[in-house]
Amino acid sequence: MPAEEGTNIMVKLDDLLHDRRMTLTELAERVGLTLANLSILKTGKAKAIRFSTLEAICRELECQPGDLLSFEPQ
Repeated sequence: MPAEEGTNIMVKLDDLLHDRRMTLTELAERVGLTLANLSILKTGKAKAIRFSTLEAICRELECQPGDLLSFEPQ
């Protein structure tokens, strides 16, 4: 499926932040990313994520990659 048609990978960053009572701004500061880049990830508009970014987010949110990402078949 072409990238412009969307993806079946869902990003659950909003849920994890809510559960941990953490703001996107706070997470951005902790992992060293811009708020804009984290926002793109949170809204599901990101085309890719680096393992180093995934590792930093998981470290700060004390979660596993599967807690952050899920595959939703059509």
